[in-house]
Amino acid sequence: MLTTPKALRLQIGLVGRTNVGKSSFLNYVAGQDVAVTSPVPGTTTDVVEKAMELLPIGPVTFLDTAGLDDQSELAERRLQKTAAALDRADIVALLTEPGQWGEFEERVVAAAAQRKQPVIVVVNKTDLPSLGKPVPAFFQALEKCAGWLECSCLDAARRERVVCRFKELLLKACPDDYVNPPALVADLLPPGGLMVMVVPIDLQAPKGRLILPQVQALRDALDGDAAALVVKEREYAALLGRLNCPPDLVVCDSQVVLKMVADTPNDVKCTTFSILFARYKGDLQELARGAAMIDRLRAGDRVLVAESCSHHALEDDIGRVKIPRWLRQYTGLDVQIDVSAGRDFPQDLTGYKLVVHCGSCMLTRREMLAHIQRAQAQGVAITNYGLAISATQGVLQRALSPFPAARDAYERAQQN
Repeated sequence: MLTTPKALRLQIGLVGRTNVGKSSFLNYVAGQDVAVTSPVPGTTTDVVEKAMELLPIGPVTFLDTAGLDDQSELAERRLQKTAAALDRADIVALLTEPGQWGEFEERVVAAAAQRKQPVIVVVNKTDLPSLGKPVPAFFQALEKCAGWLECSCLDAARRERVVCRFKELLLKACPDDYVNPPALVADLLPPGGLMVMVVPIDLQAPKGRLILPQVQALRDALDGDAAALVVKEREYAALLGRLNCPPDLVVCDSQVVLKMVADTPNDVKCTTFSILFARYKGDLQELARGAAMIDRLRAGDRVLVAESCSHHALEDDIGRVKIPRWLRQYTGLDVQIDVSAGRDFPQDLTGYKLVVHCGSCMLTRREMLAHIQRAQAQGVAITNYGLAISATQGVLQRALSPFPAARDAYERAQQN
């Protein structure tokens, strides 16, 4: 459980006004002091994440957020962090008190409906008669929610009953793509089929292990009753010569896509890990259309390279060095390139002609789709690392051979 990637966990956002008991409820469910609590409003400042096993659901991550009515000097920045956290929440748990329902709560329900997120309402502090009873607006709002429960986080005797009720509501509200996640690669392979993974071992490769996208592709192939071979790019051609029959699919790291395509027979489908993740975490056809914008860049255009994980860049970093270099070499233009790192994906993208997003292995599908939708809403083309790299190497149509609809979308976008 501890090694389940964060992006594969059910994300549960805890939201509500200051001092309503969000952190107390997190501690109550977890059965331990995960978050600091106090009677002082605004105790929670940054988003607190707690990963745990919540059976029978499985691995989950709670996102404990700052109060929606925070009036402190840093309120605006805290609320931006809360909004970013809710972009990746699969389910929203809205904490409130008896008799408390108004603009803040209605705003949460409306925003969640826009994001197609189910809302579970948790009425806390039911042990305090002075807070009154739920108001009529509360019961009207429940028609838009996935359910509700009452609790007092000070009542240890009722904890098991409350947690069981909460888990029941979570199970009913679980989004379909969490219960039945899309295939990463298994649907591209017949039972008993063979996938070859071409994996370079360079300065950026972690010591003693494969990187997450490679591990997930390998596991998904095995879950689909297929076999997999892993090879470095230098040994790939020799490996093909030793096989009695060609593989059903070849997947490579984007940085060696040109060599992989050159060494792969034309009748063998091939792609990259990043393109697999474009489909798995996002909207492959939209990202393929976005790649066509590379051919329409003009001198002075701004491009955003958006990376989701934070790390110290090496001298040949993929996002900060290689992609900018390939874009400039391919277009012959000195385009201006900015880089964003971590979860600080800009709210305002209007200054950019193109966003080149990472493969999003560290993001949830919901979060990546939110990034795509933000770009679409602002009229900005968006693609991802694998699609952009394959396009600048002149092999994108070949790398989209397993995905004819995405290839058609790219070709149509090129013609427009």
